[in-house]
Amino acid sequence: MKHWQFLFSVLLAFVVLAGGATLDEKQRGWIFQPSDRSWGNSAEQVQDMQEVWIGFDSRATGQTVRLHGLWLPATGPAAWSGAKAPLMLYLHGARWNVEGSAPRIRRMQELGFSVLAIDYRGFGKSSPGLPSEHMAAEDAGAAWDWLGERQPGQPRYIFGHSLGGAVAIELAARVDNEAGTIVEGTFTSIADVVGTMQWGWLPLRLLITQPFDSVDKVSRLGAPLLVVHGSDDQLIQPALGRKLYEAAQQPKAFVLVEGGSHYNTNSLGQAQLRVALDTLFNASPTGAQVMPQVSPQWLRP
Repeated sequence: MKHWQFLFSVLLAFVVLAGGATLDEKQRGWIFQPSDRSWGNSAEQVQDMQEVWIGFDSRATGQTVRLHGLWLPATGPAAWSGAKAPLMLYLHGARWNVEGSAPRIRRMQELGFSVLAIDYRGFGKSSPGLPSEHMAAEDAGAAWDWLGERQPGQPRYIFGHSLGGAVAIELAARVDNEAGTIVEGTFTSIADVVGTMQWGWLPLRLLITQPFDSVDKVSRLGAPLLVVHGSDDQLIQPALGRKLYEAAQQPKAFVLVEGGSHYNTNSLGQAQLRVALDTLFNASPTGAQVMPQVSPQWLRP
């Protein structure tokens, strides 16, 4: 969804709708855009990934939930993390289901992770329903616990792309057993995202029911944070990623991928990400680390 379409929808809801519940539902629909659609030929890339199912009773809805996920084990130990391959919980963004993240999942495996990626409620094969900030947090927490129970004794990392970055920050602020958090193309808050749009000066902040205030949570993280952003991201401005990084405590790192958009930063910046993982999560520096740029010939498509 383009910026102007999103803003027009928000403005229309704020002006026309009178019911608070309806306004909340509209916002949840616009923010998550839940669907069972995948991206491109991603279905072919999940053929060797194992399907997993995670069940739990939701406190938010009082219903039994069944989450669908994909599991891709590491092919060998990660060079930057020692003998045991680390685990990663992958949290995708809006609009596309977990299959749409298959290329990203594979890139994380190439970096040495065993990856569990899940669909929130309302996406793909997971339980139906309109997602919310609170429900997505519940889903991420259930997947985090599932991963720890079935793969005990291994370091666990949280990764989130775009909207999934906000879900990742919320989870990392709530748990105390993560080895680190990585977010890509994410933001400080929904209000700040709206504020970057053409009519962002309008006083809409008090009407937002799904705030995703990551900037208020990021300082509570107890493990290293890596923030990755593309310099040409037109959907979530790099300044928001930088602001999120600045609000976090040490140790932390910020990687700006030159030429990276909201969709290709993960592939274009793979070499930079590898350097950042080694520097931040292996060496555990006490000072801020802003990763150097990597010359184009070393970037992997």
